[in-house]
Amino acid sequence: MSRRPAGAATAALPAARASAVPEVASCDVGIVGGGMVGASLALALAGSRLAVTLIEAVAAVSVEQPSFDDRTTALGNGARRIFDTLGVWPRIAQRAAPISEIQVSDAGHFGSARLEAREHGLGAFGYTVSNRHLGQVLWQALSERGGTTLLSPARVTALELAPEAAVLTVTGGQGAPRVLRARLVVAADGAHSLIKQQAGIVSSSRDYGQVALVANVRTNRTARGIAYERFTDSGALAMLPLHDGGYTVVWALPPDQARTLQQCEADVFRAQLQQRLGWRAGAILEVTPRAAYPLSLVQAQSSGARRVVVVGNAAQTLHPVAAQGFNLGLRDAAALAEMLLAASDPGEPSLIEEYGRRRAADRAGMVAFTDRLVRLFGAHHGGLVWARNAALLLFDQSPLAKRALSRLSWGFGGALSRLSRGLPLA
Repeated sequence: MSRRPAGAATAALPAARASAVPEVASCDVGIVGGGMVGASLALALAGSRLAVTLIEAVAAVSVEQPSFDDRTTALGNGARRIFDTLGVWPRIAQRAAPISEIQVSDAGHFGSARLEAREHGLGAFGYTVSNRHLGQVLWQALSERGGTTLLSPARVTALELAPEAAVLTVTGGQGAPRVLRARLVVAADGAHSLIKQQAGIVSSSRDYGQVALVANVRTNRTARGIAYERFTDSGALAMLPLHDGGYTVVWALPPDQARTLQQCEADVFRAQLQQRLGWRAGAILEVTPRAAYPLSLVQAQSSGARRVVVVGNAAQTLHPVAAQGFNLGLRDAAALAEMLLAASDPGEPSLIEEYGRRRAADRAGMVAFTDRLVRLFGAHHGGLVWARNAALLLFDQSPLAKRALSRLSWGFGGALSRLSRGLPLA
């Protein structure tokens, strides 16, 4: 899940290499969207026999880049394995904070649970990494390895689909629009993907009626690898440890409450947060400015169309309660990269259909799991409150249930990709 701790340290991203692209160019795979999932897919394909072009509307070095801002993402062990196989985990780990323990509680009620990584033979359940650092590592690796045409800043303004290729109109810089023919176009441009819309891929959307309020905090105790998930009367509240000893906070609130708490004085917010969280992480001393993000469930009704596939948030955008959105999108990219390298035609209809089948179980399982958590812990009916607290206590006593949850970032079904198994693609 992405979490935004405003005020986190920033790092300079490498500029995209200038690529001499003629007015009409061709490639095997055109990836539209160079955020975390799109850049990861490009990196997985870098240096392969496929000609890949990555198109990103906002330069990676720009402070306006929405994908590589100061939010924080929780990477599960499945994501770590993929990045390790791609050779970039050592760089990511330089500013990653391990989550060695998770404490779950229901505010004002008796239910609670604790998970410890060492009980499952794990060094950590996952790692928190700033999006800015992750973006720096991915784009630096793309620049160093070569073999990928990087167009940024550049924007796709039109898409035409034909049996043999997709034709993209790309604008950017001072020159005239350029035409790119791609045997496959990958929509990695977010929940409101232009590519998805122009390809006629319909999405469903359900507003959760919540806004995620996100900030960094520092307490009188250095973070010790403990993540806190607390369900309050206003919404789920998560605190994740950061590599600098602080925490990032993500608090799901009704829109009016989120607006009030975003605009109030820092001391007022700090007092409200302390009241809801309690003293588990110590006394809250500092709070950075808050950012707000509306929460909804967005699902593409199909995984692709003629010469087009969708990955990451273009395929599904989840509530952050389980912190699994990016992990799911990264598994999309890993599975797709493996299939593309084995195909004679990366955009053939049978490949697009098989990609949808291969990813269906994992996507459906994660969407259902996340949505049920939101509904269960958002309910305030007395019987449901009692039932969920009893369930938390039973979960806390069940090693099997804890083990299943500890493996969440490996997916909900289907065969693991080669990258997820630690095997190179070629």
